[in-house]
Amino acid sequence: MATKYQIFLSAQERDALDTIVKKGQNAARVVLKALILLFCDKSPDGRGPKSNAEISRELNISERTIESLKKRFLEGGMDLALQRKKKTFNPKAIKFDGSFAAKLVALACSEAPPGRVRWTARLLADKLVELGIAPQGVSHMTVQRVLKKTKLDLTSGDITKSPQN
Repeated sequence: MATKYQIFLSAQERDALDTIVKKGQNAARVVLKALILLFCDKSPDGRGPKSNAEISRELNISERTIESLKKRFLEGGMDLALQRKKKTFNPKAIKFDGSFAAKLVALACSEAPPGRVRWTARLLADKLVELGIAPQGVSHMTVQRVLKKTKLDLTSGDITKSPQN
């Protein structure tokens, strides 16, 4: 992989990175990133310059990792390069609330579509999107999970019966 970004560290930056590497009080990923930046330093007083291939072999990381770290350093500075990226979204955000569950249960308890004996999770997911109750990307597994939480079983003979406790 060709070297796209070049790092020239100042004396203060080099000292700060040396301190991180030598103190032993930082997380391993921070020390590793500090080492990468020190090895990539092309300034006259630096440890480097080493090629990305040499660094990747020595530290057992990919060349792409080295290039992305250099890019983050040049775009945002040393603090941004050494810390983890902040998540831009919450993957566990609740997408479906109680009103969604109520509408889903009402739909599941309604008459099955023509030509069908009963509702399936896939049919329910498609119908929820069609009615505008759920976003385009609702999964049949999401529908199944919500139904399971409400103790509603699509495979039972009569879906309108409440489950036996």
